[in-house]
Amino acid sequence: MAKLRTKDVIANTERILGDLQKKIYRPVYLLMGDEPYFIDQISDYMAAHILTETERSFNQLILYGKDITAVQLIETARRFPMMGAHQVIVVREAQQMKDIEELEVYVKAPMPATILALCLKGKTADKRRGLYKAAVKNGEVLETVSLYENEVAGWVSSYLKAKQCTIEPAAETILVEHLGIDLSKIAHEIDKLFTLLPENSKRITLAHIEENIGISREYNGFELSKALTMRDSAKTFRIVQHFAKDPNSNPLVVTMSTLYSHFVKVLKLHLLNRKGAFSPNEQAAILGVNPFFMRDYEQAARNYPQAKTVEIMALLREYDMRSKGWNNGAADHGELLRELAIKILTR
Repeated sequence: MAKLRTKDVIANTERILGDLQKKIYRPVYLLMGDEPYFIDQISDYMAAHILTETERSFNQLILYGKDITAVQLIETARRFPMMGAHQVIVVREAQQMKDIEELEVYVKAPMPATILALCLKGKTADKRRGLYKAAVKNGEVLETVSLYENEVAGWVSSYLKAKQCTIEPAAETILVEHLGIDLSKIAHEIDKLFTLLPENSKRITLAHIEENIGISREYNGFELSKALTMRDSAKTFRIVQHFAKDPNSNPLVVTMSTLYSHFVKVLKLHLLNRKGAFSPNEQAAILGVNPFFMRDYEQAARNYPQAKTVEIMALLREYDMRSKGWNNGAADHGELLRELAIKILTR
């Protein structure tokens, strides 16, 4: 079976949302997988838009898997709506239903007037069994996967484009670095920024990120990576010292992840340069970075030849282990980061 791709997940989510907006409803929605954002997108839309506010009082239920059995859910789903054409039932955390497979009998013959959404987060239904097969036949199935780190920036750009907004490349990089691959958190922070932007402003800047999300534009993992790239010792140790003074706001595990991701991209660029058949824009797409930053990665490749980059990758693995207690002695995280920075700069 072909591996599920992020772009397919996004396309399926948009298709299902498009049908819901056109009032094309299916009796069963099996929403499942590792990325809760897409599951919430659909179930939240259903809860907010299918019924009117008055109809929701009589015909909408938000249930939780740990609180309901299959028998109870089937009985509820087979009821007729009151004073309306549909009833909507959203089961959140449906993966906690111990007898979820027993819903097969209902999904094989669902009530046309009921719209049932089963939301399984962090888990998928067994595709060999009857519930999944019946949902494919009689309803909609959405399987989600978590985005890879190099896909998040593209998703952010698409999210902003849909809202007719743009973001500075550096601001986008710092936002993704700080928030990771949690799409719900990223969307929440972006939506919060929208409400705080100056009137008629449609562009998010570094200043907006710093003022409203609390990410320093000078002291962050992105700037540390850039300082190391340029072999800027003064800036490197200024950032390292800042991190050491406030380890709770700058956990070493996050810094190590950022540095590792940066030097992985440098190593990939070395390999692409050896092949010599890619334009800068093609290289940026393969690396998963904004083309705006390709000059920085080209500089990093010049400052750290391939053999040196491989040595740095080994250092990062070593110091990651030491930060978790392996063969570390008494060094704290600030000291470890300082040692690591010195070794990278002297490579």
